[in-house]
Amino acid sequence: MKFIRFKQGERIVSALITSQNEFVEIGDIDYVTFYKLLKENQWSAEIYIDENQLERQSNIEIYSLDLVVPIEADEVWASGVTYLQSKHARNYEATDGKLNSETFYDKVYDAPRPEIFMKSTKRRTVGPNDNVYIRRDSNWQIPEPELGLVIGEGEEIIGFTLGNDMSCRDIEGENPLYLPQAKVWKNSCALGPAILLPEAIDDPYSIELNCKIYRDGKELFTGSASVSQLKRKLEELVHYLVYENDVIPGTVLLTGTCIVPPNSFTLEIGDEIVISSTQIGTLKNKVYQNQ
Repeated sequence: MKFIRFKQGERIVSALITSQNEFVEIGDIDYVTFYKLLKENQWSAEIYIDENQLERQSNIEIYSLDLVVPIEADEVWASGVTYLQSKHARNYEATDGKLNSETFYDKVYDAPRPEIFMKSTKRRTVGPNDNVYIRRDSNWQIPEPELGLVIGEGEEIIGFTLGNDMSCRDIEGENPLYLPQAKVWKNSCALGPAILLPEAIDDPYSIELNCKIYRDGKELFTGSASVSQLKRKLEELVHYLVYENDVIPGTVLLTGTCIVPPNSFTLEIGDEIVISSTQIGTLKNKVYQNQ
């Protein structure tokens, strides 16, 4: 079962997509409120549909809808160097490709405490088919396809989505203290297209992520990875995010990337980024610059 939001005239409407790919409109309820309602009544999403006698439609093409970001998270946080491939990429940046000495990325990869940083806010985050931006002061920019966790009360994981943690490899590689500038700017984060309910998946580590990048209609890059390659547990990342922090329900935590384009690659205006997962859906975004 998945949760989506889409534009219907002047309204933003929420809907459920069942495992049989049925479309069930549920009004303008937001995801956190919806999940809380399920939990309070000890309902599954299927029971919610039946209890409210909601119509199931099988003739709706989901991607024909004007999809919007499935959750308007006040804050989006991110985890760094959580996959071996990510550690290798960060080391390449930090050493100008020499890879001849241990770096702080090696240390954080093996440290008890993971790297957690602020990635985005609601107004900097876009949804499916919206434009993501590249910076004007960077010459080495890439998407970072990631599994996103929707956080509920305390440390509860209440949903899973896809995220694009846009990154400037040259800015971070020049100096790690430049991390905020390498990660945070207008339209630097995309989420969607849906939120996968926890009840819909027994093992989130079985989620496979895929990324394709197109330029002028031609595929320039393709890569895939499994969340099972993640070095840390999802619950561990959430624990360090909320510890001594003021995290409200609906916050999203991106869990790091294991899909990295070649070192010679950088995004250009007009590129299309396609991040997908069989369980969650497909997140497409075109690349532009802030005007």
